[in-house]
Amino acid sequence: MLAGIVSAAVLFAVAELAAAFFGPAASPFGSVGAAVVELSPPWLTEFAITTFATADKLVLFVSMGIGATLLAAGIGVLALRNWTAGALVVAALGVGMVVCVLTRAGAVPADAIPTALGTAVGLFCLRWLIRLLPGPAVPADRTAVPAGGVGVPAGAAADPATATREADPGRRTFLATAGVMAGAAVVMGIAAGAISAARNGARQVREALGLPAAARPAKPLPAGVQAPVDGAIPFVTPNAQFYRIDTALFVPSVDPAQWTLRVHGLVEEEVSVGFQDLLEADLLESYTTLTCVSNEVGGGLAGNARWLGYPLRELLARARPLPEADMVLSTSIDGFTASTPLAVLTDARNALLAIGMNGEPLPLEHGFPVRMVVPGLYGYVSATKWVVDLEVTRFEDKTAYWTSRGWSDHGPIKTASRIDVPRAGSRVAAGRTPFAGTAWAQHRGISKVQVQLDDGDWADAKLAAEASVDTWRQWYLVRDDVPAGQHMLRVRAWDGDGKLQTETPAPPAPNGASGWHSIEFTAD
Repeated sequence: MLAGIVSAAVLFAVAELAAAFFGPAASPFGSVGAAVVELSPPWLTEFAITTFATADKLVLFVSMGIGATLLAAGIGVLALRNWTAGALVVAALGVGMVVCVLTRAGAVPADAIPTALGTAVGLFCLRWLIRLLPGPAVPADRTAVPAGGVGVPAGAAADPATATREADPGRRTFLATAGVMAGAAVVMGIAAGAISAARNGARQVREALGLPAAARPAKPLPAGVQAPVDGAIPFVTPNAQFYRIDTALFVPSVDPAQWTLRVHGLVEEEVSVGFQDLLEADLLESYTTLTCVSNEVGGGLAGNARWLGYPLRELLARARPLPEADMVLSTSIDGFTASTPLAVLTDARNALLAIGMNGEPLPLEHGFPVRMVVPGLYGYVSATKWVVDLEVTRFEDKTAYWTSRGWSDHGPIKTASRIDVPRAGSRVAAGRTPFAGTAWAQHRGISKVQVQLDDGDWADAKLAAEASVDTWRQWYLVRDDVPAGQHMLRVRAWDGDGKLQTETPAPPAPNGASGWHSIEFTAD
């Protein structure tokens, strides 16, 4: 088992170290992970996001590591008993990993080299360790004798691996060799990470990049957008705290100098733009709240930021979509696709090709150098990161990544409200007790919020100032008469059109969760 595990560690270490000189698509571990995501049924993907939220990728990597360790241990046992069978299994897994590598977006045939090299070195290490493994004692009456005698049966051929094990050099030699190999794997793994980071030109360019001033800056935030209650979330979400949900297991490294966006399909004129074109364009700045469709009622997969970018309506106007078009299929450099209604990208809302977030270039994790930001739609149909292609088409002709898996193809955001203060299960002081939270209905706005304590009457909460209909809105209420004991608090909101959010609970799939958020807390 140890021989198998150490050999697998060497295999991946060698492959990842070599892949650092090729590119992200050459990583076997990342490619297998991408294949797992791609092949996972929708219910499993939704369970992972709902259960683990922004830690879903970490959980996947840990699960893959555990699975690989168990599989490697089993291969080690198999190789000890039958070297040929064990070697064939390793070779088959290597071929499978190569297939995963070559089917990734942007992969080229040369990207298979690191996996092939790692598999070969891993097999060599496994063979070496198997030969060093202590073999069983050979009884005196079972020693080899001429054919037909007491010992090896007549006509039987000696297994080379078994013969080598019978000449056991000792357990210490085996453990020492395995330890050296494991140490080498650790060193190569660290080196792979360091080389990848050093070769990440996108990160270096981003750090040196200065954003141009917006030709149309965002309006200053009005006084009072922040609820005056301790514990209320920041109105503007810091970049480091902004939620991240996407299908990229490894953050793509995109050189802005090489980045281009192609607009084609049902258009009168195909258009291509580069990053420098965007830097020199009349950029627009706006505050917009983004929401993930996987957000549960009361969940945290929503964030508000100040975005800087080029209006998509102006870019599409240059391409002049044909009358029959009704959808834009956006594609990320990692192959992810999203289907966005054409009408939403061409109306007056601030749908952007964003290059900036909260006054700095987009973080790599949030789409550097360019992503889409579209108010009013869940991210899975609009917020494509690392975007490189816009195809003007029709819903009846094309489906996107999530819509092909059964999710709604339009994805308008449902009205939602959330309790942020107090936290669920917390203990607060009885008597004068503040309540606060957030509500959103992007591109419609929030006009009213009410809260209910236990089974009492619904009370109007005070609304913080509204920055725009495209951002969330905070609310708060202070009660002077909260008695000691355990309590239930509920919240509901009305959008800017005066429509109450639905009370009927619904899961995120296929078009967003619904229901009124409630929490329990204790007053002392």
